[in-house]
Amino acid sequence: MRIFRIETFTDEFVCFVRVTTESGANGWGQVAPYHADITAQVVHRQIAPWALGQYALDIDYLVDIIPEKEHKFPGSYIQRAVGGLDTALWDLRGKLEGKPVCNLIGGTPGTLRAYGSSMRRDITPYDEAERLKRLRDEQGFDAFKFRVGAECGRGKDEWEGRTEEIVPTIRAAMPDEVALLVDANSSFGPERAIEVGHLLQDNGISHYEEPCPYWEYEQTKQVTDALDIDVTGGEQDCELPNWRRMISDRVVDIIQPDICYLGGLTRTLRVAKMAQDAGLPCTPHCANWSMVTLFTMHLLRAIPNAGKYLEFSIEGKDYYPWQQGLFVSDPYEIRDGKATVTDVPGWGAEPHPDWLANAVYQLSEGAGRHNRIQFQEFQIDLPKPTSL
Repeated sequence: MRIFRIETFTDEFVCFVRVTTESGANGWGQVAPYHADITAQVVHRQIAPWALGQYALDIDYLVDIIPEKEHKFPGSYIQRAVGGLDTALWDLRGKLEGKPVCNLIGGTPGTLRAYGSSMRRDITPYDEAERLKRLRDEQGFDAFKFRVGAECGRGKDEWEGRTEEIVPTIRAAMPDEVALLVDANSSFGPERAIEVGHLLQDNGISHYEEPCPYWEYEQTKQVTDALDIDVTGGEQDCELPNWRRMISDRVVDIIQPDICYLGGLTRTLRVAKMAQDAGLPCTPHCANWSMVTLFTMHLLRAIPNAGKYLEFSIEGKDYYPWQQGLFVSDPYEIRDGKATVTDVPGWGAEPHPDWLANAVYQLSEGAGRHNRIQFQEFQIDLPKPTSL
């Protein structure tokens, strides 16, 4: 069963990928969000020519051979594009076997404890505490992550004194049984990161994400070695040799791969296994309501070293308007602080036809390097999918 067609449906933020075999079987995946329209070009120019005509279920081979064929272009965009192919092929396999993806990788459907993940720094500590309390009462979250420092802030805070104010403010607003996590987004140098880490420890914070520039492993390791709190990271890392180094050197206490940034489920399973062998838990990054959170839910229901919780963004349409209307049926209902992986075959979600109809459509099809690539933007008329 060979790959015959690769289609992308794209706006600036989201790119869904549909892969169809010669037999007509198909599956849906997604490249990483943000500048997704650029990644769609990579899918058709650098991924599709090597994937078309290949055996659709040899996913391990494809995610290895394609970056090798495109060895002059290592890094994020290639892996984001490979991830679109990989995740579509896992959906295809699940549908062929009548199983959810989590079953295919050794897990089962069911619930996952979620932590409510704030993406905002433009909010006062008081207002952040109030909205987290409201979400605890409304949706049952018993864990939250909030932001400290400034994104790639070179040691500066979002505004002066915000970190020192927000940490005790959030802690005082929550009972002790509510777990609290923070994300510094590469904000600090080692000295300042360690200082902030002691503040976090004193206030019962349990998770300290990306304290130093993520690419400076030696800096992060200084922080990890100096603190008792769990130091975490890895969301940006997309090359397996870097992951081997990060894990073997114990740069962090908890790894946080992003399935879409890393290049799909297959490569993320490899990283999770590296961490398992080293005795490290895996709490992936999945900070929006595109398919990345769904991919992560299936992963966490299967790997033996799954972390304590699923990251679940609390930012809705006002903050991320682009994530609205993506699916036929919403896969992200939170009940009592938990998300649910269903027993629907594949990923268990289908892109909404109205969203697809307004997307930029591109097509590659054929049998290999001499495939036909068609780039065009038009309205498409899709059949209504069966209900989930």
